[in-house]
Amino acid sequence: MKLELRGITKRFGTLVANDHIDLVVEPGEIHALLGENGAGKSTLMNVLYGFYDPDEGQILVDDQPVTFTGPGDAMAAGIGMVHQHFMLVPVFTVAENVVLGYEPTTSGGLIDLPEARRRVKEISDRFGFDVDPDAMVEDLPVGAQQRVEIIKALSRDAKVLILDEPTAVLTPQETDELIAIMRQLKAAGTSIVFITHKLREVRAVADRITVIRRGKVVGSADPQSSETELASLMVGRSVSLGVDRAAAQPGEVALQVRDLTVLDEAGVRQVDGISFDVARGEIVAIAGVQGNGQTELTEVVLGLQPALAGSVTLDGKELLGRSVKEVLTAGVGFVPEDRTEDGIVADFSVAENLILDLYDTPAFASGISLDPAKVRANAEQRTVEFDVRTPSVDAHAGTLSGGNQQKVVLAREMSRPLRLLIASQPTRGLDVGSIEFVHKRIVTERDSGTPVIIVSTELDEVLDLADRIVVMYRGRIVGTVDASAATPDRDVLGLMMAGVPQEEAVKQAASHHTVLGEADIEAAEEESE
Repeated sequence: MKLELRGITKRFGTLVANDHIDLVVEPGEIHALLGENGAGKSTLMNVLYGFYDPDEGQILVDDQPVTFTGPGDAMAAGIGMVHQHFMLVPVFTVAENVVLGYEPTTSGGLIDLPEARRRVKEISDRFGFDVDPDAMVEDLPVGAQQRVEIIKALSRDAKVLILDEPTAVLTPQETDELIAIMRQLKAAGTSIVFITHKLREVRAVADRITVIRRGKVVGSADPQSSETELASLMVGRSVSLGVDRAAAQPGEVALQVRDLTVLDEAGVRQVDGISFDVARGEIVAIAGVQGNGQTELTEVVLGLQPALAGSVTLDGKELLGRSVKEVLTAGVGFVPEDRTEDGIVADFSVAENLILDLYDTPAFASGISLDPAKVRANAEQRTVEFDVRTPSVDAHAGTLSGGNQQKVVLAREMSRPLRLLIASQPTRGLDVGSIEFVHKRIVTERDSGTPVIIVSTELDEVLDLADRIVVMYRGRIVGTVDASAATPDRDVLGLMMAGVPQEEAVKQAASHHTVLGEADIEAAEEESE
């Protein structure tokens, strides 16, 4: 099935999210839609899938104009979509999720579960998905849940499959498996629109690449293009990938975490007796798939939730039991993983957000009143330094793009003397150029002697920044890798992120070395040379 978008424009008030976008997806091809977070990729796909009505332009299927008033129309036309955040019911089985909304029924009007199981098994067997129709979705690993979403789309005869940032929550091994599935689907005649900002994956699997920047198509690229060339096309200027940094010179241990245990509201151990140290002048990365205790770990250190047991000391002083204000005053900088919920106050101005933890200090207050001139001067300096794109420092932070909101958080937390920096997903939502800037700032902070903890699900970011890598799985530390000694093996880290003990991960990686189609990439590079 051929899919074509002509002149698609979508506005939200004065914001033009999609600006006259043209896109053609040929039958049986993997077409990558490459662009940074906020570039307009997901908005465009939501228009295609019927979630949004385009303000201008038209959609054509096999050269015939179509109009979608909702996802049901898109599915009926043969278009399926796997969202970045899965649309599954955790307490339903795989079969129940696959037929939800399109349930086969018996002559008596009851749901025909045997038929539902048959559909799942038929598709699973055809593509080697290895999914049990009777498994509860909540018991499946993330990669298997994603396969359920794909089965759901294929069960409704999708000829074009949209994958929106499909590898965001996958380990490297699960990413490899997904790429293999994409190739199988392509071989079977299914077209795939692959939305991503990850250059390595695009080069591994795409037949064609369309690059979107700030709502516009800025060009097409050959999959054999280098990562640097693709990054420059995405950003609109030359960028350097990776961080040019000297080896760490760790000092004495500053942060000590000992036997830390944290329960969630249901009494389940989210952090299960972990211990580790961070020295001055060292970056320790906490690696792992989202949801394995990293969030609870950082929030306990900040005083956002209590610990069941253990201790966390900074320069010999206990942090557990202190309020958030006391922890921040002790010199801890914190970049939370969810900027909207925990990083900014949407209805406060950019200037006010930049002093949230310093508003009552002499630097910005006179007695009980804020000094507007000092607040503004600080904001104007920080917005320039951190390239915060805002019409004014008086604009509400909630009106900024996600990437610029993240920059506000980073500017606030990294512009004061720190004794510890904790950055959780520090570059989420930033463009390649801004990532380069943030990484350099984090390394500069390390080089000034600050102990740094990075929590990231982006393995490339972990490898770029970490001096040591602590891998967490289901609340426990699977192992620690010294990244300063040699470049860590991506396969080993990926297996550890999936819960394989470190020694076993090393053995498995040695016997089966496949990393995100790198063999294909290397072959393509040799051919291009």
